[in-house]
Amino acid sequence: MKVARFAHGESISFGIVDEEEHELVVLKSDPLFAGYDTTGERVPFGEARLLAPVIPRSKVVAVGKNYREHAEEMGGEAPAEPLLFLKPNTSVIGPGDAVVLPPESEQVEHEGELAVVIGRVARRVSEADAASVIFGYTIANDVTARDLQRRDGQWTRAKGFDTFCPLGPVIATELDLEHGVIETSVNGERRQHGRFADMVHSVPAIVAYASNVFTLLPGDVILTGTPAGVGPIVDGDRVEVTVSGLGTLANPVRVAP
Repeated sequence: MKVARFAHGESISFGIVDEEEHELVVLKSDPLFAGYDTTGERVPFGEARLLAPVIPRSKVVAVGKNYREHAEEMGGEAPAEPLLFLKPNTSVIGPGDAVVLPPESEQVEHEGELAVVIGRVARRVSEADAASVIFGYTIANDVTARDLQRRDGQWTRAKGFDTFCPLGPVIATELDLEHGVIETSVNGERRQHGRFADMVHSVPAIVAYASNVFTLLPGDVILTGTPAGVGPIVDGDRVEVTVSGLGTLANPVRVAP
């Protein structure tokens, strides 16, 4: 099942994606908290504007250097344990929203990633039980001010600007993690290609590890790392991150006004 958060007219709603009919089956409320009761209304795709499918109430957890080739291109080795950092929920934007380049940075880069959406309170869960706390999966772009990341020696500022966490276009409640593929392109040119099976730390391992550091809450999002091929984005670019079974998250890039 795929779930979307969308704007239609003056309202913001959640809906189940009916791909055959090209419609959204409107839900009574946020399915993370209220289940899948429907209103009986259907909205055609063409009349809806997709939004970030989830706005984390608590946190966005991210994992660095979780593909070996990416760790190598960054000048190091993949860490033995998941390398965690946080992005503020104010960095989240949705499909079609612009990534805004801040004046403080001269080198902003894309990082296409698979994102995990947590569905219930999770504290010290095991890898075997990790699937039971996952609501679903979406696509993320962990936008990074690379020059500030190097300058600061830690990643909060470089990863935390407003618009630096595009999410979308939908949440899939199930995904083939064994055979899944992720690709990132800029202006139609492919820059990144990776398989989820090549992650150093698997999705269950990441969820279990993070839940041992802090309690995960419903709506929390975990970014699982980016493949090799990260690179700069500039004003006027269009970044597209595609995940098999999920679709494409596309965002334009603009300079700050």
